[in-house]
Amino acid sequence: MTPSQSDPASSPDSTNTAPLPYPDASSSAQVETSGWLTGMHKGMTLTSAGLLLLFVLATGLAPDMSASLFGAARAWIESTFGTYYLVTIVGLIGLCIALVFSPWGNLRLGAPDSRPEFSRFTWVSMLLSAGVGIGILFFGVAEPLFYFDDSGGFGYPNNPHADLAGHTAMTHARAVDALKLAFFHWGLHGWAVYVIVGMTLAYFAYRRGLPLALRSALYPLIGNRIYGPIGHAVDIMGVLGCVFGIATSLGLGVSQIAVGLNRLTGLDSGIYTQVVLIAVICAISIASAVSGVSRGIRIISELNVGVSVIVVGSFLIGGPTLWLISMFGETLVSYVRDVIPMGLWVAGTPLERDWQDAWTIFYWAWWLAWAPFIGLFIARISKGRTVREFVLGVLIAPPLIIFIWQALFGGTALHQELTAAMGPGTGELMGMIRDWNLPEALFATADTLVANDTLSVILSSLLIFLLISWFVTSSDSSTLVITTILSMGDEEPLARHRIFWGVCIGSVAAVLLMAGGLKALQTVLMAAALPVSLVILLMTLGLLIALIEESRMALKARRRASPDTGLN
Repeated sequence: MTPSQSDPASSPDSTNTAPLPYPDASSSAQVETSGWLTGMHKGMTLTSAGLLLLFVLATGLAPDMSASLFGAARAWIESTFGTYYLVTIVGLIGLCIALVFSPWGNLRLGAPDSRPEFSRFTWVSMLLSAGVGIGILFFGVAEPLFYFDDSGGFGYPNNPHADLAGHTAMTHARAVDALKLAFFHWGLHGWAVYVIVGMTLAYFAYRRGLPLALRSALYPLIGNRIYGPIGHAVDIMGVLGCVFGIATSLGLGVSQIAVGLNRLTGLDSGIYTQVVLIAVICAISIASAVSGVSRGIRIISELNVGVSVIVVGSFLIGGPTLWLISMFGETLVSYVRDVIPMGLWVAGTPLERDWQDAWTIFYWAWWLAWAPFIGLFIARISKGRTVREFVLGVLIAPPLIIFIWQALFGGTALHQELTAAMGPGTGELMGMIRDWNLPEALFATADTLVANDTLSVILSSLLIFLLISWFVTSSDSSTLVITTILSMGDEEPLARHRIFWGVCIGSVAAVLLMAGGLKALQTVLMAAALPVSLVILLMTLGLLIALIEESRMALKARRRASPDTGLN
């Protein structure tokens, strides 16, 4: 049954409801039919590539000046838009909860008879692989340890939430607070952004017949003008946000891979090694992207989960097993109890504001900048699911798995510091955190789990493999998303376009590392998140208008079908 053949008597909360698609007047006419740009929108492609080329040249030729500009830009964004980011994230998670309990939850993201293309296991595997892989490896050990530290050595409190609760000493209570704060930054609030963007794109593409692109969500607001300059600008912002978001993750990942290789082989972990690693990983990512979602991306995503189970099992068995299980349960209960007040908390002092800018605001900007990429990819793999299944699946399954990961990795490190010979917080790991040597903390923690040198090498090798494979799945997904946007919704764009954008991502990551390392990566990410967040809010408004319109259409259909019921 096609949308135009839908049953007029179907109810607004039925999965059989299928509204007439919006007119798709001119999207296919805007892509090139010959030449190197075949299948791409010429104007958007050249503009996006030109802006990135300008950025790469300017940053590469003047790294010191670029680093200074990045620092000033980040300070301005944090001081001006920090509260805006906080309010935006809270609003999006509130909308997710409302959709679950609304009649719209039964709407299917596709035709009435459509069903999901992928099994739930494969679906969740791809959600995790695209969404968080490198991040939880980079911060999984380091972040809880940072929040556990009570030294305030960075000029602001390491964990103001724990300090306000009176847990100012490095005790078990502060360890729970530290892990809970890590849950907060990687949990419901961040994934709510992906939910709204992904569901919006899937709704307009598979239910209303528009291209799989950000512009489609603006149709209820501006109609066919989405195929004009406004729509082009929105999609270009999505492309740039995607490139800078994935480049940030690549920069974090290669720094940690280089440290791991240095520990295993003695290979120098400096900037040149990291640039070479970027080139190698991007080549693998491009090969995976060219093979498509159903082959390379799906296979590597499932392989990621399999290897992750082995690594997680090693931490669970090799670490303080019963303590870790208890710690996970205690922290999860604390997180569920405090997640709402933590989301609404606004720093009250300048030092608390410095901390909130450096951590929470940065994380919210990261989620927002990644949202066009992750959202479109999630939409691409979620056709046929209901709104309620989509929201609950994306909002619960990935965060819960991440919480288990953080409890085992971060919990193991916290236990080591709680039981350090010279007292809590005096171990090797805390020294690394205070020296801001975040990449090495993961491997140092893994080394303590096994006494055998051979097993230690194997475990570190698996961690390096995961760092590479998690990035590969994120990168190949992003190249697919970028080319889908620039092709006006083509879900299988030509291979050469995926290759080109894979190279662009690697180039941006390389120049950012050379222009200031982690700080430059974070600043560009926060700058990219600002315009993207405005697009997300407009997309959300477009979704709500479309859902209300759909309910009115279904109500009119019922009235026409039941003239004697008094509905007229």
